[in-house]
Amino acid sequence: MDRVRVLYIGGLGRSGSTILSRALGELPGFCHVGEVVFLWTRGAAENHLCGCGARFLDCPFWSEVGERAFGGWAAADPAGVAALQHEVDRTRYLPKLLRGRPSGAYAARLTELTEVLGRLYAAIREVSGASVVIDSSKHVSYAAVLRRTGGVDLRLLHVMRDSRGVAHSWAKKVKRPEITDEDAYMARIPIPRLAARWSTYNGLFDVLRLFHRGGERLRYEGFVADPAGALRRISALTDHELGPQDLDFVQESGLRLSVEHSVSGNPMRFSDGTVPLRVDDAWRSAMRPRDKAVVTALTVPGMLRYGYRLGGRPTDG
Repeated sequence: MDRVRVLYIGGLGRSGSTILSRALGELPGFCHVGEVVFLWTRGAAENHLCGCGARFLDCPFWSEVGERAFGGWAAADPAGVAALQHEVDRTRYLPKLLRGRPSGAYAARLTELTEVLGRLYAAIREVSGASVVIDSSKHVSYAAVLRRTGGVDLRLLHVMRDSRGVAHSWAKKVKRPEITDEDAYMARIPIPRLAARWSTYNGLFDVLRLFHRGGERLRYEGFVADPAGALRRISALTDHELGPQDLDFVQESGLRLSVEHSVSGNPMRFSDGTVPLRVDDAWRSAMRPRDKAVVTALTVPGMLRYGYRLGGRPTDG
């Protein structure tokens, strides 16, 4: 069979990747499955909620995927795959993944992991019936692993957002609704560390795009300003041409979203119906001036490189 076309959403979390991925999942022939990088832990092992509201192991979609790919999730050995992924999928191994051919024990483990991933994505395509699988995992090292997965045709979309908006979002206390057995919250990152991470993550995706053909960059603010235009450009990245009615879900009041089967991601993956679409710039009034100054000072090179004015708005849409 042809390789599975995977549209990979990369970048730093809280950059609008979930709402963008949800919108892409409404396009005909596209299927958004969330952050597949966490499937073996949060999904198959810990049995968190799927975006449809069912527990992962009870979700008909994921149950069928596991059956077709491995004969069931238990047979796939989720703990073993998670351990294997932890050995292979590391930022420190990017040089090995991007240049030349890995050798020795690492090469053997990489081959083992990519064989598992090839079966997984093939099963997702088969069960969904989609021609494009959207993976919003964001991690640059996981994208580099997928580049080496023989059955995957990777199309890379690097999504970014104003560093101050990202920093403000990571400072919030956000509950994780997919964990129902206890009160659990998403990680909160101190301002200086977040600024360093913003520069590092975006910089690494710049490097990845140098090695990988079929990649583009998109600002969250530009997507919100012109969602239909952004979706057309991204669709073209996957060699799809949209028809006249394919963007009817994009309305003045927001995006009309369906229930989806996302394995992990931002809590808004559980929202359906009409979801408002507007730039979240609460950081302008809610963020302390000192924090704004720190984030701005630490991320100036990237902000200017990606077209952001220090006043907070992009130089174009």
